[in-house]
Amino acid sequence: MDTPLSTIAVVGLGTMGAGIAEVLARAGREVVGIDVSEAAARRAVAALAASTARSVSRERITEEERRDILARFRTYSDLQAAADADLVIEVVPESYELKQQVVRALDGIVRPTAIIATGTNALSVTRLAADSARPERVLGLHFFNPAPAMKLVEVVSSVLTAPQAVAAVTELAHALGKEPVSVGDRPGFVADGLLFGYLNQAAAMYESKYASREDIDAAMRLGCGLPMGPLALLDLIGVDTARTVLEAMYAESRDRLHAPAPILKQLAEAGLTGRKAGRGFYTYAAPDSAEVVPDALTPPPGGEGGAKPREVRSVGVAGSGTMASGIAEVFAKAGYGVVLAARSQEKADAAKARIATSLARSVDRGRMTPEARDATLERISPAGSLDAFAEVDLAVEAVAEDLAVKRQLFAALDKICKPGAVLATTTSSLPVVACARATSRPQDVIGMHFFNPAPAMKLVEVVRTVLTADDTHATVRAVTARIRKHPVDCGDRAGFIVNALLFPYLNNAVKMVQEHYATLDDIDAAMKLGGGYPMGPFELLDVVGLDVSLAIERVLHEEFREPGLAPAPLLEHLVAAGCLGRKTGRGFREYARR
Repeated sequence: MDTPLSTIAVVGLGTMGAGIAEVLARAGREVVGIDVSEAAARRAVAALAASTARSVSRERITEEERRDILARFRTYSDLQAAADADLVIEVVPESYELKQQVVRALDGIVRPTAIIATGTNALSVTRLAADSARPERVLGLHFFNPAPAMKLVEVVSSVLTAPQAVAAVTELAHALGKEPVSVGDRPGFVADGLLFGYLNQAAAMYESKYASREDIDAAMRLGCGLPMGPLALLDLIGVDTARTVLEAMYAESRDRLHAPAPILKQLAEAGLTGRKAGRGFYTYAAPDSAEVVPDALTPPPGGEGGAKPREVRSVGVAGSGTMASGIAEVFAKAGYGVVLAARSQEKADAAKARIATSLARSVDRGRMTPEARDATLERISPAGSLDAFAEVDLAVEAVAEDLAVKRQLFAALDKICKPGAVLATTTSSLPVVACARATSRPQDVIGMHFFNPAPAMKLVEVVRTVLTADDTHATVRAVTARIRKHPVDCGDRAGFIVNALLFPYLNNAVKMVQEHYATLDDIDAAMKLGGGYPMGPFELLDVVGLDVSLAIERVLHEEFREPGLAPAPLLEHLVAAGCLGRKTGRGFREYARR
């Protein structure tokens, strides 16, 4: 077990296997590539040749170094070529039968000290190890696609795995320039265990026709800063692969959130498995192409049935907090006259002062001229009463997330605002229709959910109720385009798009810690390095606020009645203890008080 892992065999030279082989060869390891398909072996060699040629042209390696790398990668069609390997990594398709055949065959080929690693992300490492004559030397080594670029490697041990094997493979991962995370054996491990539940819910959301595929993907990219939308990511991963992972997760958890959405089965069985097939949730120019081409699967998003938008020249923003100030700034920058109303003139003036500070920073950073700053501020009129909204064309409330408070405010707007004015709520979790029913004109009421900070975040969720008029909807979409935000349409149900997909993922991360499956740091690292997320789930929870997060989880659970959406007890306990995140100096982590 103490032998350095210098010669490594990779069994299966598909996209992932070829990527792992490249990582190993570039790191100075002797790589034995094995695949029954000679075409796959040729593609793997060609991919390495092309990749290293690019590195030479970018002056990252020399031509001599390139030749050395290529010389270290040899391909074969027979498993017997792995006889002298110190480590064998199998990356064959996700099938117990196939993987068991490989592991059993390797038992009779490799040396007694060799380690056998499975690249599975869905199947039981323990079960594969138990089928081996040397279970103590079998573990999981889960790279992420594309392997040369992604930093995360999950090192998966079973109850049978020898600690020395785990240590040797972990040391190798470090030597490859990767960030290893040690985890136990359960379907999906950390990153995919969190990721695939989220992807499944997105597929179900699309299947239910709640939102278009384009709007779901745009919402998660623009609202959460994710590198890809969930449906585009499912196409990249492979719809069939996602279904396999989810079936394994559901078999263990029996959580209905992991039960594969029926559309995954329908697409997989029709051969519409994503990019590799040229069609999945989207249609592509050709198999293995990233170029999306038009199709007739989904009507264009944002149709209003030909309704003409109402004219909007002035906007009222109700509230004096950070969100209200940010929204007022956005409208004023776009050229609208803005009435910023608070409960007192003093609060309204303070909110405008906050906007002035924000604009001054933009000037200092060269993003705005002093003249544009002055013109923007000139358009904002602070007011100490909602009575100032009498002539606005659009009224946007951004007050506390309390239904009673919002209903009271909408009742007041109903009496103050002129006929034909659009009344919008920025709620992130409360029913828009409840605000509409507090007025005598529910057809004029709509949700306009901005994201924080409003000046920076491009997304606005446009939320129609069953009572919202077509021209109200058309008006808000037109206004959203004018303020240079990206509108996505959705119906009036808890969480809309972003929170309905984001918070179950966050809740599942809390459950992982609660069950002692992985640490905060490992989970955050896994999602940033393996999923490309800008923040790990616990970093994000502490920023959002644990009390806010718990409130949203409760709303989601109450609306959908799914047991898997019940807030994790650990989250409830931290909130009860007053540990609310960064704002209190302690949440999942402790922070220096300002």
